Amino acid sequence: MSETLSAASPPSAAPPAPPPPSPRSLALARLRDLALVPAIVAVAIVGWIVSPVFLSSDNIINVLQSMSEIAIVVLAETIVLIAGKMDLSLESTFGLAPGVAAWLTVDPALTRGLGLDLLPGAWAVPVVLLVGALVGAFNGLLIVRFGLNGFIVTLGMLIVLRGLLTGISGGQTFFALPESMTYLGSTSWLGVPASIWVSLLLFAAGIVVLGFTRAGRALYAIGGNTDAARAAGIRTDRVLWIALVVAGVLAALAGLLISGRLAAVPSAQGDGAIFQVFAAAVIGGVSLNGGKGSVFGAFTGVLLLFMIINVLTLAGVPAQWTNFLNGAVILVALVVSRITGGRAQT
Repeated sequence: MSETLSAASPPSAAPPAPPPPSPRSLALARLRDLALVPAIVAVAIVGWIVSPVFLSSDNIINVLQSMSEIAIVVLAETIVLIAGKMDLSLESTFGLAPGVAAWLTVDPALTRGLGLDLLPGAWAVPVVLLVGALVGAFNGLLIVRFGLNGFIVTLGMLIVLRGLLTGISGGQTFFALPESMTYLGSTSWLGVPASIWVSLLLFAAGIVVLGFTRAGRALYAIGGNTDAARAAGIRTDRVLWIALVVAGVLAALAGLLISGRLAAVPSAQGDGAIFQVFAAAVIGGVSLNGGKGSVFGAFTGVLLLFMIINVLTLAGVPAQWTNFLNGAVILVALVVSRITGGRAQT
């Protein structure tokens, strides 16, 4: 009798793996990637009407360079969002990683007592990237290993890292940076700032990895349904951990670029940058629910955002309105996403 009962009630099956996307859904996804192109063209026309300087080569390079560092952080956040998580601490990693490198390498005799001069300047770049990787790995430890809420963990890390940068800098600005820290942010390749090339190359790599590799498909699967992805044989914990580490390294690299451009690391570097990052990602079609969005869409989002800021600047609008713009963009993009996608943001 017991055998009959056990045969009649089999154990609960694992969630089924998600079906492969249909050609129609793939076509719609690619079309969605181009959704902001008409808006970019419209803003370019408006910018030219506001000031003919807008379409000059110098201004275009200025827009691309000013967005290049934040764009890399947007790329980092896009990777995490597609995997179904959030990383608010990228803002502070953006400032802390170059801050730690400067603290360890600059000569205190040249910086009014700031710095320890413990390492030669050549070690600055490896230190920056290592700090970013360690922050991402620690986030992964708390989120993946201990199962803590990603939003709360990275919010706490944002505050901790911000306080750590303020502590090691004494609330002041690191300057007299070694040449290894200023090279990428200050040099030009083929007449174009190196930071633009670095940003474009990273986005191109992101498009290839997320769109055409198993690792990219794994990220989308995890963001869409973690249980189904695990049932399909994807090592979800490892993939999420790697995504957080990669995001931390990208944010650290972005901080290195802007520190090189400014030839300094202010104690408030990156403060408030997360608002622009989320505005660009959301307007670019990256879902806060995970599993949706693209690297190209994120790039068009950050490009459109900085084009609008540049047009407002040329029109004489005070820079204090930037945060209002970022918040308004997020709200409008969420409403549009809800109307077109039919799925509530949770």
